[in-house]
Amino acid sequence: MRFSINIPNFGDFADPRNVATVAVAAEQAGWDGVFVWDHVLHRRHQGRPFGDPWMLLTAAALATSRIRLGTLLTPVPRYRPQQLARQVATLDHLSGGRVIFAAGLGGPIEDEYGSFGDAAEPRLLAERLDEGLDLLRRFWSGEPVNHHGRHYEVRDVTLLPPTVQRPGPPVWIGGFWPRRAPMRRAARWDGAVPLFETARHGQVPDVAEVQELVGYVRKHRSAGSERPFEFVLGGATPADAAKARDVIGPLHDAGATWWDERQVQSEPDLDRLLPVLRRIEAGPPVVP
Repeated sequence: MRFSINIPNFGDFADPRNVATVAVAAEQAGWDGVFVWDHVLHRRHQGRPFGDPWMLLTAAALATSRIRLGTLLTPVPRYRPQQLARQVATLDHLSGGRVIFAAGLGGPIEDEYGSFGDAAEPRLLAERLDEGLDLLRRFWSGEPVNHHGRHYEVRDVTLLPPTVQRPGPPVWIGGFWPRRAPMRRAARWDGAVPLFETARHGQVPDVAEVQELVGYVRKHRSAGSERPFEFVLGGATPADAAKARDVIGPLHDAGATWWDERQVQSEPDLDRLLPVLRRIEAGPPVVP
C-alpha cells in the first residue's frame, strides 16, 4: 500500500515555496505522493489566495527526486485539452516520469463553470470529460492526432515531446459513490479516487461501502490492462502508527491500494502549513 499527502491549492499552499516544503518533508519522511487540489474558484473559500496547481507541482518537482506528484483532481472539462496535455507532459519530463493524473468533473460546478459563463450541466460536462480524456492520451503519445467530436476538433496535430511515461501518466478517475457512472469511467482507466456521500473530506469511509465499490469497479474492468489498478481512499488518521493501522488496515483488506492523508482541520485552518508538516513528520502508516 502507498501513502500520499493531500493539500489544497489555496491559503498557505497558494505559495509554490510552501508546496515545495511539503513535498520535501513528505519525501524525507517516507511518503509516496503529494497531491494538490485544482480549483480556480471555490466560493466557500473566498478571501483566500489561490495558486495554479501546475505551477505548485512544478516547484514540488524541482525540490524532490522520488515522490509521485499530481492533482486530486483536475476538472478536465474546464481546460482546453491541448493546453492541459502540454502542462502534464512538461511536468512529467521535469519530474522524470513521476506524474499521476487524476481527473473528474470537479466542483462546485456552479463556482468553477457557471461563474465564468461556461456550461454547468453535469451530463454535458461528463461528455467533455470522456472526450477530453481520450484526446489527452492521444496527445501524450507524440503521434499525429485528428479528431472530430461533439465538443472538440483537432486537425493533424502532433504535440512533442511525448510524456516520459508511456502510453501516458496513470489516469485516476474521481467521483461520488454510490453514483455508478464515475466508477464505470474509472474502470476504463488506471484507478478510482472515490469520495463518499457518507464521509466528508477528512472522514474515513465505511468499510462495507468500500467493499461494494471495489467489487463494482472490478466487475466493469476489462481484461488485459498493462497497469495495476489503484483504489485510492482518503481521510485523516492519527499520528500514532498503531492507531493509524487500525483505521487503514480494514480498508486495505477491502481493496485499497493507496491511502491519501487528508487532515481534519477546522475551516479557518484548512489552508495552514504547520499542521500538515506535523502530520507529515510523523510518517505514513505502515500496513502489513
